[in-house]
Amino acid sequence: MNYHIKDIKLANKGALRIEWARNNMPVLGLITKRFSKEKPLKGLNLAACLHVTTETAVLMETLKLGGASLALCASNPLSTQDDVAASLVKNLKIAVFAIKGENTKTYYQHINSVLASKPEITMDDGADLVSTIHKECQSVRVSKCQVLGGTEETTTGVIRLRALANQGKLRYPIIAVNDAKTKHLFDNRYGTGQSTVDGIIRATNKLLAGSNFVVCGYGYCGKGVAMRARGMAAKVIVVEVDPLRALEATMDGYEVMPIRDASQIGDVFVTTTGDTSVIRREHFLFMKNGAILANSGHFNVEIDIPALEKLAKAKKSIREFVDEYILRDGRKIYVLGEGRLINLVAAEGHPAQVMDMSFANQALSAEYIIKHHKELKNHVYAVPEAIDKNIADFKLKSMGIKIDSLTAKQKRYLSSWEIGT
Repeated sequence: MNYHIKDIKLANKGALRIEWARNNMPVLGLITKRFSKEKPLKGLNLAACLHVTTETAVLMETLKLGGASLALCASNPLSTQDDVAASLVKNLKIAVFAIKGENTKTYYQHINSVLASKPEITMDDGADLVSTIHKECQSVRVSKCQVLGGTEETTTGVIRLRALANQGKLRYPIIAVNDAKTKHLFDNRYGTGQSTVDGIIRATNKLLAGSNFVVCGYGYCGKGVAMRARGMAAKVIVVEVDPLRALEATMDGYEVMPIRDASQIGDVFVTTTGDTSVIRREHFLFMKNGAILANSGHFNVEIDIPALEKLAKAKKSIREFVDEYILRDGRKIYVLGEGRLINLVAAEGHPAQVMDMSFANQALSAEYIIKHHKELKNHVYAVPEAIDKNIADFKLKSMGIKIDSLTAKQKRYLSSWEIGT
C-alpha cells in the first residue's frame, strides 16, 4: 500500500484519540452498522481531500466498512493530525497522503497521489481535489477521471463549485454537504465558534475578557465566533458587506462598523468570509500595537500577509503558531497559524458531536450518488431533505430527546386553504 505520512509509530496514540471521537459520534455509528451489513459502497474507489482529524478517521471507518476503497489527503497543509494519519494507515490499511506542515508542492503531490486511485466519487473540503481534476483531466470519463459524482464539505468549496457550474464547466454532479441544515446550522456555528476561540487561546494564552474582538463576516461561522467570543466576555464588533447580515448582527446586540474603523480599536481580529484580502495594507497601518490576527475561512487569503510582510522591518516566530511582525514605526502585529484555519492549526478542529452530523451527511450523500448518479446532471445539488431530517432525528434520539408528531387534524389543516378566521 502506498502512503506518505510523518511517522507510522504514532499510530497507537492516534487510535486512542480516534476511539474518543467515535464514542462521541453516535449518528455515524448507526450508519456504520447499516453500512457494515449492506455494503452500499462495495467496489467503489473513493478519493477524499479532508482535514485529517480524529472525526475524519471515524468517517473513513464508516466508508471502508461500507465497502469503499479509500485514498485520503489533507485539505489544508496545517490541519493534519499526524497520529491520526498513522493510525489510518496501520490499523485500517487506508492510503493516506498527509503531513502537518507540508509545503504547497507536497500538498498538490498528495492530491495527485489520491487521484491516482482512479476515484469514482470525490469527497472534498474546499474543492482543491475537484479543481485539480478539472485542470488536469480533459474528460472525466477517461483514465483517472471516471468520476460519477462528489461531495463538498465547506462554504468556500461550494462557492468555487457553483462558479464552475454557472460557467458550464462542472464535469460531474456535486452534493453540497455544507448546505445541509444538519451541517451548517450546527457545524459552522457551534463547531467553528468554539474551535476558533479554542485555537486562539491555545496559540496565545491571551485573556479575551474586556478585549475588542472583531469578527469579519456574519455568516454562520461568523455568528458562531461572535457568540463564543461574547461568552468569553469580549466586546464583539462585527464587520460586514451584506446589509441584511449587518442588520442581523446589530439586532443580535453587536456593534457593527466598517473594517477601517474597527482596525483602529480591535485587539483580536478573526476573518470568516471565504473571500480574499479582507484585512489588508490600509488596515494594518491603523492597527494598535499588539493586535492579533486569525483566520477561520478555508483558505489563507483573507489576511493579506504579503502586504504585511512588505510593511514589516522584521518578523519572527515568537510562539508556536504565532508570527510577530514588527512595523517600521515599532508597532507589533501578530498573525496566528500563518493565516490558515486557526481552529485546526492550533487546536483540534470542530468537536466530534457536531462533526457527527456533518460526516453523516457525507456518508449518506456518497450512498445517494451511487444509487442516483445516472439521474444527476452536472450541477451542484442540495443534500436531499429526507437525509437531512433523518440525521436530525438520529441526533435527537442519541441525545435522549423526544419530540411531538402532528395529529391527523393538524396535517389536514396545514394542507388546506379553506379554514381561516
